[in-house]
Amino acid sequence: MNREQQTLSEKSCKPCEGGVAALAAPQVERLLEKLDGWKVLGKELVKTYSFKNYYETMAFVNATAWVSHRENHHPDLEVGYKECRVRYSTHAIGGLSENDFICAAKLDSLLAGTWP
Repeated sequence: MNREQQTLSEKSCKPCEGGVAALAAPQVERLLEKLDGWKVLGKELVKTYSFKNYYETMAFVNATAWVSHRENHHPDLEVGYKECRVRYSTHAIGGLSENDFICAAKLDSLLAGTWP
């Protein structure tokens, strides 16, 4: 994980009730550069994590639930035996916000063992 990722993962999500615009493409690209392996598909920030077995996959799912609860920002998850696809989007604004990128960075730092 690079220094930019650490900075993003150390931030906290801000409440979003709508009424603000989704991030513009240049902002999305700038934040996406700070993440490893994440892609923007439509209005979502997406990454598929691979694991050795179902136990590790479920441990990741539970850790993701903990991060989500702590940040009050929840992704859509697709869980399989050895993988979990994570999709972030800020539904209240119909697109991506900085919160999506903060949570993505937190998941990566959690797996890297560099959780702030």
